[in-house]
Amino acid sequence: MLASSGSGLSGSYEDLQRGEVSEALVDFTGGVTMTINLAKAPGNLWEILTRATCCRTLIGCQTHSGERVLENGLVDGHAYTLTGIRKVTYKHGPEYLVKLRNPWGRVEWKGDWSDSSSTWDLLSPKEKILLLRKDDDGEFWMALRDFKAHFVLLVICKLSPGLLSQEAGQKWSYTMLEGRWEKGTAASGQIKSPQDTFWKNPQFLLSVWRPQEGRRSQMPCSVLVSLIQKPRHRHRNWKPYLAIAIYIFRMSKSYDNKRRLPPEFFWENVPLNWPETFLTEKEVSRELWLEPGTYVIVPCTSEARQESKFVLRVFSRKHIFYEIGSKSSVVLSQEIVDQSEGQDEFFTKLFKKHPEINAVQLQNILNHMPWSGLGSKQPVFSLEACQGILALLDLNASGTVSIQEFRELWKQLMLYQEVFHKQDTNRSGSLNWAQLRAAMREAGIVLNDDVCQLMLIRYGGPDLEMDFVSFVHLMLRAENMEDAFQNLTQDGKGIYLQKPEWLMMTLYS
Repeated sequence: MLASSGSGLSGSYEDLQRGEVSEALVDFTGGVTMTINLAKAPGNLWEILTRATCCRTLIGCQTHSGERVLENGLVDGHAYTLTGIRKVTYKHGPEYLVKLRNPWGRVEWKGDWSDSSSTWDLLSPKEKILLLRKDDDGEFWMALRDFKAHFVLLVICKLSPGLLSQEAGQKWSYTMLEGRWEKGTAASGQIKSPQDTFWKNPQFLLSVWRPQEGRRSQMPCSVLVSLIQKPRHRHRNWKPYLAIAIYIFRMSKSYDNKRRLPPEFFWENVPLNWPETFLTEKEVSRELWLEPGTYVIVPCTSEARQESKFVLRVFSRKHIFYEIGSKSSVVLSQEIVDQSEGQDEFFTKLFKKHPEINAVQLQNILNHMPWSGLGSKQPVFSLEACQGILALLDLNASGTVSIQEFRELWKQLMLYQEVFHKQDTNRSGSLNWAQLRAAMREAGIVLNDDVCQLMLIRYGGPDLEMDFVSFVHLMLRAENMEDAFQNLTQDGKGIYLQKPEWLMMTLYS
């Protein structure tokens, strides 16, 4: 997780009531935000959402300005949370859905794919049962096209720096330095002409290289630079933010790093990035691919002689970062390691080769994974077991699973591996009745003794013990059936099934 930007950036909790979605996410997490104007959304928006929801990422969104509840159930000038996405089969083709939550806990969307919408009847019974939950809890589904039409901004708070690059899951380094724009000494505004005083702005030296090849490698490095301005008043909303931007220059020859680069440097060198516009926001960030080498980062305001404090953060695979002319010594970066290190890279390579995975491919993957948590008793997944797993995950009856569904399966498998190994105290590779009951309870499924015994008879072996593969199959079924019950029940006490739903549940169990 990215390091927190500190309470000094936040002002107070009271200030968050009138702030932007991006500001709240930065204040609470210390992450780096990426804001997408939905009117100009990129063509790969669904791919971005897929990566974001599968990683440790917070996603917020904002409706058009205003202060009223619309006839369609949305609230103008309101922030929502994006809690999930799903591609479903609809009218013999795909439909892309997003799941949103109103923080009020009530007042929901009333259009297509809302809780009362008839469009749900056009899905398979299995998809409808597992996705639709008719509760007035503020959470609802809507089509991606409607989302883009009715919402203005999408804000992704990246807690892992490489979220949207191909370096996800790798080790990253992080450095944070504080600086300030001071009138008369270090507040010279943007570049307007080669002879201006831009060089008087704060300057930061950045040296980057790829760790596996060392400093000689010339392969580009992924670098994320974030500039956050601190509030200029104890109550930050009392004074608007300054318009800010970041310039980055490549250094082709050495200079005295104890002093600011002279005006000649900026006359002779063109920045790698010309800011499209100066933004009056708390944070601006740039994600770049830089060749290994030395660079100069210049944070600045749109106008000269403006004063404010700021925090500059850099994330890369390996770097050294410090302020030029600062009395403080070089600040070496601290290391960030994604907890799912290596998994994102594995998933990306896997689904480039197989965008959709069938039962045979799933069997091959699971039988070649290193189940380190199970010791010497490595599980063997049969084709029948993988077909059963696929049937539980495959909501649209395509016979395959997507990368999103496989990631969710992988998270569940890691949990099941942990609780199975914990209860398999004699390391036999199987669980008896008491161990099974304890393992299911720890995984969140509580069964009475008689039902647990029946599950052991149904899914266990002739010796009334259950191996890991059968445990996985049982847990996936139990969790999916529990989700189905929660979505069908109105009061949490019981459900009424129509014939097609009853047949689906019977075949499902």
